[in-house]
Amino acid sequence: MNSWTDVVVPALESQGFLAPMHLTNSKTGRKEIVEKKSEYRMYVCGITPYDATHLGHAATYLTFDLINRFLRAQGSKVNYVQNITDIDDPLLERAKRDGIDWVDLAHSQIDLFTSDMVDLRVIPPAHYIGAVEAIPLVVKAIESLQAQGTIYAIGSDYYFSNSTKSDFGALSHLSHSTMEEIFSQRGGDPTLIGKLDSLDCLVWMSQRAGEPGWPSSFGMGRPGWHIECTAIALEYLKPDQTNSELIDIQGGGSDLIFPHHEMCRSQAMTLTGKELASNYVHAGMIGLDGEKMSKSKGNLVLVSNLVAAGRDPMAIRYALMSGHYRSDRMWNDKLLANAEFHISRLRQSLKLENVHPTQAVIEAIIRALADDLNTPAVMAIIQEWVASSLEGSSGGDRAEMERVLDALLGLKL
Repeated sequence: MNSWTDVVVPALESQGFLAPMHLTNSKTGRKEIVEKKSEYRMYVCGITPYDATHLGHAATYLTFDLINRFLRAQGSKVNYVQNITDIDDPLLERAKRDGIDWVDLAHSQIDLFTSDMVDLRVIPPAHYIGAVEAIPLVVKAIESLQAQGTIYAIGSDYYFSNSTKSDFGALSHLSHSTMEEIFSQRGGDPTLIGKLDSLDCLVWMSQRAGEPGWPSSFGMGRPGWHIECTAIALEYLKPDQTNSELIDIQGGGSDLIFPHHEMCRSQAMTLTGKELASNYVHAGMIGLDGEKMSKSKGNLVLVSNLVAAGRDPMAIRYALMSGHYRSDRMWNDKLLANAEFHISRLRQSLKLENVHPTQAVIEAIIRALADDLNTPAVMAIIQEWVASSLEGSSGGDRAEMERVLDALLGLKL
């Protein structure tokens, strides 16, 4: 599947200032160095295309865009893979409710999502893979798991036995009972009769009446959610088998830590005998006016609606960067209005012939980004530089500051 239009990222004269990046690893709970290397492998879980891109999605993909930009700025290649769950229960349920073909619904929402990513200047993945096109890979992965004795049938459906991994839960750090509760809330079936363990996950669902299905050695059906990402990551990131970890970064929203990323990790370790990722990185959730933002509450703020209403995509991006990526935080009109104010002042400063000295400011921006993407600190540094520039301070390199804002923060002004 084609991703969206590429983003032109300027080269930096300030590359020599780049400090090593540190990110918080959800598995260890510690801030850890991302060792510098010539190429990184990063997998970020994509959308299920049954509704438009809301600000929670935008915040997540912006987080990994910042990581991507920083690693590329230091001269490294980033092999970035993102999936699309373009066959899943919520998609089929929404299509049935609205009386439209599920394929048409998926395509329309994918088009809207990619348009939002272009507006927000998010660098596209090198591989943008739909679950449907990955079905042959998924079947192959399930067959490999079956050969290891970790797949069993319940009726005509097939399950992966997570109980074969003694450290299952090492990523989420949850008790078995808590995992059961969350699993039930997030699409799992812990109470299903016939399971060897309540946390075993579906990898192949037999075709149901009125639903699509694809041929496989397990019969007509479709893949489970978790195995899709496992198979796609292992195929398209081409893991280095000489390392103890297969890829560098697995990422997504914090709601994916369990069950999704825990399940993917377990499957990948069973398939390869290796840890899936060196770093498991997760972005916090976005709420609206004091409440959780969710489809069920009907309080989603859609990127496309904001842009259609004339709001500046760069201000949306700025507003999302004003909070730390790992924090659960609230969105409101005041936050966006404040971002629009600061974007306006930033544009004014970049039109000046003389600006405040930039080298120390750029170094401070880089140090803050390297420190677990400390974007609130970055915003404060930029605002101070803008104020000094507008007050008449001079001696800086305006063009290089403009390149830094674009290359590292995605702010094209």
